Amino acid sequence: MKIRFVLALTALLPLMVACKAQDGSTDAMAPAAAGQPAAATEAAPAPAAAEGENAAAPQAPAGDEAAAEPAAANTPVPAQARLVGPEPVAGTDYVVIEGGQPIQPATGKIEVAEVFGYVCPACARFQPLIGPWKAGLPSDVNFVYVPAMFGSMWDDYGRAFYAAEALGVQEKTHDALYSAIHIEHTLKGELGRDSVEDIANFYGKYGVNPKTFADTMGSFSVVAKTNRAKQFAQRSKIGGTPSLIVAGKYLVKGKGYEDMLRIADHLIARERAANAK
Repeated sequence: MKIRFVLALTALLPLMVACKAQDGSTDAMAPAAAGQPAAATEAAPAPAAAEGENAAAPQAPAGDEAAAEPAAANTPVPAQARLVGPEPVAGTDYVVIEGGQPIQPATGKIEVAEVFGYVCPACARFQPLIGPWKAGLPSDVNFVYVPAMFGSMWDDYGRAFYAAEALGVQEKTHDALYSAIHIEHTLKGELGRDSVEDIANFYGKYGVNPKTFADTMGSFSVVAKTNRAKQFAQRSKIGGTPSLIVAGKYLVKGKGYEDMLRIADHLIARERAANAK
């Protein structure tokens, strides 16, 4: 019995280290109950960059350098419409990333990247907030998901994210995968390592041949993207998930999930004003 407990604890260590609150404490809140969205309705402890400015973590850019696309010329951007609360303070509300860069630079666009992990309960609770927020972003903002690569099941699900992207099913499976892990428990996620076959079979429900999906997970292009994701997270000093990085320059902190989005809105507006000069 003792041996079984030790083995279970060992399997959970990567999750406990990476998926933590912003104050550095482990985010130990239970996943949402079945039938509810994957994020808790109560205010949860802030997720992201737990270890402060110097917290190194594995991650990297994901995705191809987006082709330069000019911002929509005839679409006015509401400069202050989304802003709530005071101006964010460096060191308290965000950390300036020395030498930081966007993961998918696009001309005329302000990038917001979320570093996340499908197996992370905090990310599952954040998704019902970040999803609608992302949908309401102005036309000059480019939102990018970047999977966290903290080893073990994190890396397998990171490769699954890029395989789904390559096969055109990422958008319709993103929320469903959180649900399968944290609500339905049809995948084990943080409770035990899912095999590549388990993950591929999940995507098979969305019209993708499981063998094709598994092969794509191990493809050269997916491996290249996961390597860039690791580099991005390391460069951005990611210490936990979920984390938001604005314009490749600012690692958002905050006191909770909604506060993270509030701070991100301010930093987007700041970047927009700087670009207009």
